[in-house]
Amino acid sequence: MRRLFWLAMGVTIGALVVRKLSAAADKLTPTGIAGSIAEGLRDLADAIGDFGADVRAATAEREAELRSGTGLDAPLPTGDAVQLPGALTGRHGAHSA
Repeated sequence: MRRLFWLAMGVTIGALVVRKLSAAADKLTPTGIAGSIAEGLRDLADAIGDFGADVRAATAEREAELRSGTGLDAPLPTGDAVQLPGALTGRHGAHSA
């Protein structure tokens, strides 16, 4: 019975080793190398896309902070409420006569 157990164990380990070696050999073929490069490029493209999305989100957030801090989102005043400094005095500049 012990011999049967060790025989089954040896066959199982042997099968696993052969599968691992076959997978490693497949990665070293031109097709396997091309697949690895393609996978790496896909990962890089995904990372660049995620980075771009993060930058856009941070930019929008910062722009909202700046707009609220400077009052750029406040409603525009009506035409009667807006008066220019030159309109009050009738002059167009400090040195005009």
